[in-house]
Amino acid sequence: MKKIDKRGKVSTYLGINASIEGTIDFSDTIRLDGNVKGRIISSGGTVIIGEKAIINADIEVDVAIVKGEINGSLEARDRIEISPPARITGDVHAPVILIETGVVFNGNCSMKENKLLSENPAGFIDPQDDEQG
Repeated sequence: MKKIDKRGKVSTYLGINASIEGTIDFSDTIRLDGNVKGRIISSGGTVIIGEKAIINADIEVDVAIVKGEINGSLEARDRIEISPPARITGDVHAPVILIETGVVFNGNCSMKENKLLSENPAGFIDPQDDEQG
């Protein structure tokens, strides 16, 4: 079965010359290439921080893909992917964290254990468990 990549469907976009101050609460996928000051939250969403973005905010999402600048904490329930020329000043927390060579990162990094993965590292579903529960 082919895996569907939700990152390809950006539902909201903040352009390079745009700025926003306050709380951004979204679902689906948002791409930020401008300036944000405040808080970015989502239950079930993906945030893409573009190369030109400057984010002065705390971020709580499911997935974070970062190539720009973040000043604040970054927490993801699923995973964080950080690629150059990203610059992060703040703490990052997620069960899966990828920081590529060339990224500037100043802060603390912690990988929270994903309960479902720790119980079943291969991700397999036992058909007998499925029938019984």
